Amino acid sequence: MKKVTLGVVGFLLLFLMQAVAQEHYTEGPIWQVSLIRVKPNQNDAYLTSLQEKSKPLLDEQKKQGVILDYKLFINTTQHDPQDWDLALAIQYKNFAALDGLAAKGEAIRDKILGSKKAAQDVGEKRVEMREVVSVMLLREVMLK
Repeated sequence: MKKVTLGVVGFLLLFLMQAVAQEHYTEGPIWQVSLIRVKPNQNDAYLTSLQEKSKPLLDEQKKQGVILDYKLFINTTQHDPQDWDLALAIQYKNFAALDGLAAKGEAIRDKILGSKKAAQDVGEKRVEMREVVSVMLLREVMLK
């Protein structure tokens, strides 16, 4: 009986802690944010690559409902030469939207770029233009 009581109390405490944690906000969508440092003299080439190769992919993913939105940010307040230059943010409805994402992305990739090889070529060229500083998943929240 003691184990059952402790189990119930533990479950209630877990539930209460979750409720308290969310009393200040409502959970929103998920953002995958990639922070990019563009190599010297490669800004034009990198932005052209994004415009010609990534934008059509992202637009098609948005059209098919795989993603909700995407944004590109330019860092105007760099603190040192190792700081990031561009941030690419992709918005997903929730964490469940990430399930099966690779398969959905591959189908769209093949439709837009033609093949896995074409995408690999784009990736190899981008290695010469930029460095990925960080990639993170963020939960958007709305204050109550």
